[in-house]
Amino acid sequence: MAMRLAVDTGGTFTDLVIEDGDALRLFKAPTTPANPADGVLDVLATAADALGLSRRGLLERADLLVHGTTTATNAIVTGRTARTAFLTTAGHPDVLVLREGGRIGLPLFDHSIPFPKPYVPRALTFEVPERVAPDGEVVTPLDDSAIDGICDQLEARGVEAVAVCLLWSIVNPAHELRLEEKLSQRLPGVFISLSHRVNPSLREYRRASSTAIDVSLKPVMSAYLGQLEERLRDEGYQGRLLVVTSQGMMKDAGELAMTPIHAVKSGPAMAPVAAQHYVRRCGLGESAIVADTGGTTYDVALVRHGEIPETRETWIGRPYLGHMTGFPSVDISSVGAGGGSIARVDEGGLLHVGPQSTGALPGPACYGRGGHRATVTDAALVLGHIDPDYFLGGKMVLDVALARAAIDADVALPLGISTVAAAAAIMALATETMAGAIEDITVNQGIDPRDAVLIGGGGAAGLNSIAIARRLGCHTVLFPDGGAAISAVGGLLCPLSDDFSEFGVVGSHDFGRTQVNDVLARLDERCRTFLDHVSDDVPSAIMFSVEARYAQQIWEIKIPLRVARFESDDDVAALLDDFHRVHGELFAFEDRAGEIEFVNWRARVSCDLRTAPLGTISTERDGPPSGATRTGWFAGTMTDVPVHGFDTLPEGAKFDGPAIIETALTTIVVEAETTFRRDESGSVVVELETGNVGTPA
Repeated sequence: MAMRLAVDTGGTFTDLVIEDGDALRLFKAPTTPANPADGVLDVLATAADALGLSRRGLLERADLLVHGTTTATNAIVTGRTARTAFLTTAGHPDVLVLREGGRIGLPLFDHSIPFPKPYVPRALTFEVPERVAPDGEVVTPLDDSAIDGICDQLEARGVEAVAVCLLWSIVNPAHELRLEEKLSQRLPGVFISLSHRVNPSLREYRRASSTAIDVSLKPVMSAYLGQLEERLRDEGYQGRLLVVTSQGMMKDAGELAMTPIHAVKSGPAMAPVAAQHYVRRCGLGESAIVADTGGTTYDVALVRHGEIPETRETWIGRPYLGHMTGFPSVDISSVGAGGGSIARVDEGGLLHVGPQSTGALPGPACYGRGGHRATVTDAALVLGHIDPDYFLGGKMVLDVALARAAIDADVALPLGISTVAAAAAIMALATETMAGAIEDITVNQGIDPRDAVLIGGGGAAGLNSIAIARRLGCHTVLFPDGGAAISAVGGLLCPLSDDFSEFGVVGSHDFGRTQVNDVLARLDERCRTFLDHVSDDVPSAIMFSVEARYAQQIWEIKIPLRVARFESDDDVAALLDDFHRVHGELFAFEDRAGEIEFVNWRARVSCDLRTAPLGTISTERDGPPSGATRTGWFAGTMTDVPVHGFDTLPEGAKFDGPAIIETALTTIVVEAETTFRRDESGSVVVELETGNVGTPA
């Protein structure tokens, strides 16, 4: 198998995984926020240097590069999207303004919180004279002369992108298609997205929001991916460039640039794909919590019954204050708690950690790059958990004195405590914040964290994953051999896929098999058209599902279909049973006599580009010498503990905590009252003693 590359651009570091035959190599380089493509090229140069190659020599050997990127999300957060207009049915101009309401997670009666601004300003919202009924009948024909007037205004206001979301276009898209035709004629070069293509589902706000987000990102993502591909080609890369989507799939870069809504949450979606692989390879069951701890955020996702749950409630920014994509994505909970999260004491004397982060530049104080704020990384360094001379395998030396000075100024002196006590408080609060993020997503998915394996991923995961597991009551923590770059590893495992859906309401009391089978046939045809562009020798699969609810409920849940067509009443009965069972798992009740409404029918086509199992990490095994110890903070005191090299741990042998396990890219802090071993897969498995689970160390 030729060399394959996977790159994940994070807030602090850009990770690279190189798969060469049955060996994996991990590399990190600082992210370059001003132009993420620079960070991609930098980490490729870092890897090439370590392998004794030029960057060109490395790229000429590769035939596949998979990229997970935060460029789309960052563009929305920073307001660097295109000047976008919103066209909607006359009488409904406030879809993006009024949203759906809701203040979950916000102070219910705190009216000092300003009402969130719509994604597209009201001044760039235009009402289109037309109306289609829920059954698809045209009630008010589209007024072509009015479209000409709207085009004049769009041109005068310098609009770069147009989102079109008309009522019931998911049933009859004729008016949206006519608008696209007219807009393309009058405004050549302006990007256009139609809601019935982007997100053919119920609920106007979600459909409108996803369409507006999609088209606003088209110029940004086209420019970024175009520039990245051009620079890679100039450096000698001749292979395929794929980008990971928010659903944990891959698309060709050019295709994704034209459907950039798929790129929101691109990077974090790779981690649960890797977790799914690792938990199966290690034989640790079908339920796992995967935590990807980076420098800026702590991202949590699930593997539930061997599958990765999805959600349509993906927010960019704070829930109800940010913007909802309304688009099916891997269910990820993120909090601002990572290695670069800033610690501070407020005017009331309360300690806070995050959500603000130092990012890649200037980074934590200990990096010596001009940062002066205390961070989680500074705290771990002061507590003796990180070796200042072995950060990134010794390529970067950390300054303990700068870390202590920052913690003293920001936390210790304001609280009147010692430097070490302040560092311990920072770590404890970060741990509590991370545990809270896990509780939110596990309980909401019907998973008891005590019954799941916690997978520690990301460069900073090892600092407190065991403490988090103890806080949650988890008995097992898995640190994969590729865990320091778990999202990038996931990029090598993602399938080349696409997802298609069609709206069509069918009730369980009068289930029209012919109607449903017609919908499934159309979806199947779209999947097979996708496969026409894929080599015949690539394994592929088509999976069908439906989003359903009890009659009169507000929200749907996703149910996989056991069959591609409903041929008998038994097939229908199996679907009904699956819905009741999943609903019971998620919400703890079933209504077996109640009617079910099936709303959105979906098909996913997946192609596995892999021809061999994922390899294991290959390292130079230059970790700590045998018998090494370090003084660190354990069980409330500074004490000497053994230091092990991750890759030099003998397979199968058991060790007792406390201890420190090191690789060039991460450090694992193993608390007391635990045992750990390196299993045959190359990963480290930590078991917490039953009597001490759920209690602080």
